[in-house]
Amino acid sequence: MTALRDDLRSLPAGSERSVRNTLHHAAADFLAMFHAARPKAGELAVRLAKVRAEIAATGTYRHTPAELAFGARVALRESGWCPEAVPWRGILVRDLREVRDAAKVAAECAHHLRTATADGAVRPMVSVFAPDTPWRPGPRIRNDQLVRYAGYREPGRRGSLLGDRRYLDFTIGVCRLGWRPPTNRSGFDHLPLVIETGHEGVQLHSIPRDAVLEVSLAHPDLSWFANLGLRWHAVPVISNQCLRIGGIDYPAAPFNGVYICRAIGEDVLAEEAAYGLAGLIADRLGLDTATDRTLWRDRVAVELNRAVLHSFDAAGVAVEHSAEVYLPATETAGRPAFVRHLPPAQVR
Repeated sequence: MTALRDDLRSLPAGSERSVRNTLHHAAADFLAMFHAARPKAGELAVRLAKVRAEIAATGTYRHTPAELAFGARVALRESGWCPEAVPWRGILVRDLREVRDAAKVAAECAHHLRTATADGAVRPMVSVFAPDTPWRPGPRIRNDQLVRYAGYREPGRRGSLLGDRRYLDFTIGVCRLGWRPPTNRSGFDHLPLVIETGHEGVQLHSIPRDAVLEVSLAHPDLSWFANLGLRWHAVPVISNQCLRIGGIDYPAAPFNGVYICRAIGEDVLAEEAAYGLAGLIADRLGLDTATDRTLWRDRVAVELNRAVLHSFDAAGVAVEHSAEVYLPATETAGRPAFVRHLPPAQVR
């Protein structure tokens, strides 16, 4: 919770007591939920007494590994990113609470990508880094996903854009922080991770190329499609949301589910605000784009989605074709959840 980032020692006695009481209530609600689901975890009253004493002494408390895994799994299952067919214990939770340095966070993010995409069988998982405490903030990842592609305004070509237009400002921001794009820019240049820690400030770290599994896109019927040189990364790892469990904030807790094809084909490649390829594909298909009443945009979206499904299947990489296979996102107050953090546009 946000109040944990305040130094309790600087607060008036009444305010400090209120913060501790709020945390204790949040912890009690979560622990009651955990013990109801895990009867073999021991006596709830005993655990609550220990947590109350820990909060009284330090202003915070530490989850056991089992509590952390349970909370992270609940949060991911209820995030809307997790396919319904994934079993509860199929969600891997990596306990990295001792990791606070930016370089180590970046290295573990690369490990997350490798593990999540092993052999193309995308595995939903969560990597949980150090929490916020009253005396020290946890690390933060400013990228909205671990893998994103740069967006450029092409010099000398009025209105010409290259790459992912959603990240034009983010790309400018990381360049100001010292990132240098490749000499030969492309539409799929990997952006660096922007990691902020309380003791190091903001740092940039590149993800090793071999940690990012990418799928080259082709179409099952259109031979010219492969010549467009399109590709996409295999797994969506959300990285700028805070994992909140029982009143404790884990500001860096990247998590992934499995891509749905339209999130790539329709929502990114066709979308004018992203890659804006709808018009190009329509021209190659010979569609009438004079009016939207011809439904040319719908036909383009279908063909792009077909290309994504075909390509991921051919590469042996997991992808879903329908949102119906996902569990619905829930927002039940007090339950473990991923909450919004800093949007990428704020990187300057």
